Amino acid sequence: MKVKKNDVVEVITGKSRGKQGKILRVYPETNKVLVEGVNIQFKHERPTQQNQKGGITQREAPINASNVMVVDPKTNLRTRVGKRELVGTTGKVRFERISKRSGEVLA
Repeated sequence: MKVKKNDVVEVITGKSRGKQGKILRVYPETNKVLVEGVNIQFKHERPTQQNQKGGITQREAPINASNVMVVDPKTNLRTRVGKRELVGTTGKVRFERISKRSGEVLA
């Protein structure tokens, strides 16, 4: 998966198209992500000891990871994600994620 927790993403398709939010949780086994403020669903809850009133609550539901794109931190537009190879002083190779649009490093 190209997205990680705490990435800011934009929804590119579906009923929440155009909305931006932070990724709260990633489900790699089902290729889904939970995005803050996106794909809101209503849940009817019955009264319990903890929730005396019950009622209707709103919560986010996971959406497919292919329906979101990472937002470039520099231009605030959606972008593709690439990798840059870094060689350390000991010769160990590691990769960092970069924005294809501006070349900025993604946190």
